[in-house]
Amino acid sequence: SSNHRKLASGHLTVGIIFLSQTTVGIVGNFVLLYHYVSIYHTERRLRFTRLILMHLTIANSLVILSEGVPQTLAALGLKSFFTTFACKLFLYVQRVGRGLSISSTCLLSVFQTITISPMNSYWKDLKVKAPKYVGFSIFLCWNHYAFINLVFPLYVLYMPSQWSTKNITQEGDLGYCFTIHQEAVTVLLYAVLIVVPEVLLSVLMIWASGSMVFLLHRHKQRVQHIHSTNVSPRSSAESRATQSILVLVSTFVSFHSLSSIFHVSVAYTDNPTLWLVNTTVVISVCFPTVCPFFIMSRDYTLPRRCFSWIQNTKSCSVTGDI
Repeated sequence: SSNHRKLASGHLTVGIIFLSQTTVGIVGNFVLLYHYVSIYHTERRLRFTRLILMHLTIANSLVILSEGVPQTLAALGLKSFFTTFACKLFLYVQRVGRGLSISSTCLLSVFQTITISPMNSYWKDLKVKAPKYVGFSIFLCWNHYAFINLVFPLYVLYMPSQWSTKNITQEGDLGYCFTIHQEAVTVLLYAVLIVVPEVLLSVLMIWASGSMVFLLHRHKQRVQHIHSTNVSPRSSAESRATQSILVLVSTFVSFHSLSSIFHVSVAYTDNPTLWLVNTTVVISVCFPTVCPFFIMSRDYTLPRRCFSWIQNTKSCSVTGDI
């Protein structure tokens, strides 16, 4: 019938959108990750900003794989892949990726705030020691989200009847295997272990961003009192890097806030529409998709070095602002 043909055409269109977004995001993050690995291979070290951005790239890839891939398969009618184990795995990877994404962005903004702070500020002691704690902070984030998100798969093992691949059909089509009937203890666990830390990280991120804006404003006022020829290249590079990080953090906060609103709408709607579910996924994958291209656009030597690599078949070692 015409209705079935329209429905099939709609699913195909949505599937193509998800497939395009997923492909572009995966390629972009892979190129950026390869870029950072190449730098580490040639220089045997990474600046703390690049180290954090490398882990942000991995987190973005996890989000795209866990949200974009299952929705693409579902939209294209390949629902046979959604076993109970696959549902739990997609959910686990998605939660770990989202947690690592917000924690990495928060680390980036906080450590950059400490780095650009003047030596006579109350950050002076941390200013020297901060780079040494970057690796350990990233390690803590990975461990925290990897283990804390195991609470939910372990919890649902005792409630197998609440999990079903039907959650990915048109009947309450959520796209992921959320429990249909949430118990109070599940909601409380999720709030304490996931929501509260995310809120605290968001507040810390906004505070760090505000501090960076204030420090940049003070720096600009000081520069106005001296000639431009006396401004050190290092100071100028730090200002450009800080501005890039501010734009990146602002973009993340905007997309993350919008995504959280849509996720809450889906979670607390008895029978969410397909439009709401699809829009939620598209918005959730937007930042992980555009993030690598924004970072590469701020790395002004990337196109020239990569073109040289293509010609000479050498690794693409890049130096840039962030």
